[in-house]
Amino acid sequence: MSRLTKAAAAVAATAALSLLASACTGQSSSGAADDASKDVTINFWHGWSAPNELKAINDNVALFEKAHPNIHVNVQGNITDDKINQALRAGGDKAPDVVSSFATDNVGQFCSSGAFTDLAPFLTKDGIDPAATFPEPMLEYTQYDGTRCSLPLLGDAYGLYYNKKAFAAAGIAAPPKTLSEFKADAVKLTKTSGDSYSQLGFMPDFHGYESTPGHLAAQWGVRYFDASGDSQTAKDPGFAAMFNWQQDMVDSLGGFSKLEKYRNTFGDEFGAKNPLQTGQVAMGIDGEWRLGMARDAGMNDLGVAPFPVPDDQASPYGKGYITGTIVGIANNSTKKNAAWELVKFMTTNTDAVVSFANAIHNVPSTLAALKSPKLDQDPGFRTFIDIAQNPDSTTTPPSVNGGAYQVTLQDFGYSYESGKAKDLQAGLQGVDSQVDKDIAQAQ
Repeated sequence: MSRLTKAAAAVAATAALSLLASACTGQSSSGAADDASKDVTINFWHGWSAPNELKAINDNVALFEKAHPNIHVNVQGNITDDKINQALRAGGDKAPDVVSSFATDNVGQFCSSGAFTDLAPFLTKDGIDPAATFPEPMLEYTQYDGTRCSLPLLGDAYGLYYNKKAFAAAGIAAPPKTLSEFKADAVKLTKTSGDSYSQLGFMPDFHGYESTPGHLAAQWGVRYFDASGDSQTAKDPGFAAMFNWQQDMVDSLGGFSKLEKYRNTFGDEFGAKNPLQTGQVAMGIDGEWRLGMARDAGMNDLGVAPFPVPDDQASPYGKGYITGTIVGIANNSTKKNAAWELVKFMTTNTDAVVSFANAIHNVPSTLAALKSPKLDQDPGFRTFIDIAQNPDSTTTPPSVNGGAYQVTLQDFGYSYESGKAKDLQAGLQGVDSQVDKDIAQAQ
């Protein structure tokens, strides 16, 4: 799922999560008194819905039940965060004990409201060191303000997709590593047709599916908040550098209006007519899932590589934006110890993580699984494995009001690229002011 879609969903769920906070303690504590060695049934809710995804997660649950014959798991898939919030407020035997969510942006809400229990006591009890178990960016988006109320359950890494046939036809020998190389290639790969294009080197517009400010700004290693928790998009030079680079790409490839007109001819992002798959664009930024989708659509000419880095930051080439799925334990569950056994199995058992990652083509979420010889050895997939392990890869941090700060930045991006907002620094200061105001109101 697109991170922009997740961020928007996080904002939409903010009201429900705020209501949830009033029904919770405001703190997350383990409060686990159940005996996990006794016969028990727990409820596990998750958001996956595709047949291969459902089979993969059910296979993992079956392995867990085989290893824990006294713990039975009722699994419900295709669950949204709104449904989760409603069930957690209502409580009762049918409410979930274990919850998995695609919206990492909601972790700040889950932790601060007390909706999810603090997992630190469970990790300590079982001698699990999170820093030695999970990649650092995944550790960042699974906690908030010192409370680790969730753990990573598979991840996503973003990289560069490029059309190998188009590269060969243009005489480009290898994917670009720096943004200046990327610009030159994008211009060279662009073919105009009247007032439109027969092929576009890259779609830089922020509505261009995954070419969002958050995904692109990661290449500058930006930090959204300072040590005091205040928004700092106007102070971190990486944000201005990203917007200036994006604007230069827009101008170099034909201008905003022409690009937007062409963008409106694109098919659905998650359908067979995605422009990377039809050849309408020769390069794009996307997650590891695109490789399988392209092949399913009959497109076998896409190569993958890390997304290029700024010329003055060439040494950390290989990094990228990281995100993923999270899993936690409902704070109102009366079966927390049993629930923890399932969470521990799904997030720290190397074979379980690897088999799940292989089955649904997501990035493994433990350091051991990332290095497992059982992991899919497809060279394209391995590119994203390397991005996930790169120490310079980053993520968007959790916030008390979910992904609202990302949407605020995105909305400014739309105004700036279209020419409605002309002063970049003033616009970023406005972003900071709005983000700080929204967070203050949510606290």
